[in-house]
Amino acid sequence: MSRRPDPRRHTAARLTAARLTPRRLSPADTLRVGSVGLRTRPTRVLLSALGIAIGIAAMVAVVAVSASSQAAFNAQLASVGTNMLTVTPGKDFVGDPAPLPENAADMVGHIAPVENAAATGSVKGAKVYRNDRIPKAASRGIGVLGAGLGLPRTVGLHMAAGTWLNGAQSRYPAVVLGTTAAENLGITTPGAQIWLGEQWFTVTGILQKAPLAPELDSAALIGWDAAKTHLGFDGRPTMIYTRTADSKVDQVRGVLAATVNPEAPNEVTVSRPSDALSAKQAANRAFTGLLVGIGAIALLVGGVGVANTMVIAVLERRGEIGLRRALGATRGQIRTQFLTESVMLSALGGISGAALGAGASAGYALSQNWQVVVPPWALGVGVGATMAIGALAGLWPAVRAARLAPRAALSGP
Repeated sequence: MSRRPDPRRHTAARLTAARLTPRRLSPADTLRVGSVGLRTRPTRVLLSALGIAIGIAAMVAVVAVSASSQAAFNAQLASVGTNMLTVTPGKDFVGDPAPLPENAADMVGHIAPVENAAATGSVKGAKVYRNDRIPKAASRGIGVLGAGLGLPRTVGLHMAAGTWLNGAQSRYPAVVLGTTAAENLGITTPGAQIWLGEQWFTVTGILQKAPLAPELDSAALIGWDAAKTHLGFDGRPTMIYTRTADSKVDQVRGVLAATVNPEAPNEVTVSRPSDALSAKQAANRAFTGLLVGIGAIALLVGGVGVANTMVIAVLERRGEIGLRRALGATRGQIRTQFLTESVMLSALGGISGAALGAGASAGYALSQNWQVVVPPWALGVGVGATMAIGALAGLWPAVRAARLAPRAALSGP
């Protein structure tokens, strides 16, 4: 006759197995245990996180400032347009300047896709002074240009004060000053008189900065006819500005030289001012890449600091590790504890650095009157990179802590 199993023996066996089976840590318990080292050593944590924060702040700030600059650049191009071409004298076969024909601007205007064309011509020998008592050597480099009436429409000029020359004023001693020329002469409002070419000219207007024609910023512009009548201007243009249909820019660029000087098109230089702005922006992007690299190096140095902090933490907390192992904590739980602590330390630095970098870039963009652009991907990549570096930096210390035997850990170094 078989014996019936004793239920009390099975219950005792189950309780013994439960005691011997390690209890799993919940995510909340893991975070709580992993944060013990951060809460008990705040100064060390602050200094370690600072290294990470500096690297992330540098990277986020550089990327955000570059994005804000790009947005401002795109807005600038949208306002001035990329469909402007300029024609200037080139060199003849012996290397001497080759002057443009007097009717060059009119010939350019006959090209079908050209919407507007206007010219300026350098008035040689004419100097500009605030009054007739200024020494001749103190002209401050202000050039005098004869200008066509359609120049503002073609170049996209805007008046800071006063008005542009009209048909009547273009025949008399009237002048419009570029923004830099006005600053050098100390003139802020129209109506003043300046000493130009040994005679008095009345200022009718002051221009705003011309992004696509910076040569106009430091110039005194007078009417084409007035330049001929009062200053002996020869009537030859030294710069022709054209506005073309956007889809036809390359086609017009290909025929401009031959149109201006059919006999010697090689003696004519054609350029696109927006290309210079694009080249400048490309140089800024290259510089941005360099700064991002420097930020990455700072981030790497911060990761080394985290690794050093975690190694020291393992050495200092051998007693804690031994006690937890004696109470039943598994090697995996010890490893998870220190790995979590390392990741949390890095995340603290990453989040702080991202916030600092975003704030710094926003302040700089506002100081430059730019649109504030902080790419979300930069923040995500920054924080994600720090957590990845934290995990790598804390992996070896975590494994080392998990390998400590309870008796060796409790017995001290």
